[in-house]
Amino acid sequence: MANIKSQIKRNRQTEKRNLRNRRVRSELHTRTKTALSAIDEGSDDADEAVRAAIKRIDKAAQKGVLHKKTAARRKSRLARKLNAIG
Repeated sequence: MANIKSQIKRNRQTEKRNLRNRRVRSELHTRTKTALSAIDEGSDDADEAVRAAIKRIDKAAQKGVLHKKTAARRKSRLARKLNAIG
């Protein structure tokens, strides 16, 4: 356990950010999974699901949860799969 005040505060901040980032990443996985399953099924709402996933990926990159290039790569892969069926 830290004895220094600034380190105690830093630990609290890290814990809070960790929880927030985990929630965001979890939602990203869910949205991506939903989009991929919609693409695989060839359903009509695949376009909508991909759009929702891309929106969340952009937001995560903006907040610093994901790296900018990681976000771009994931979006590109989703779009490529969507265009392959269309």
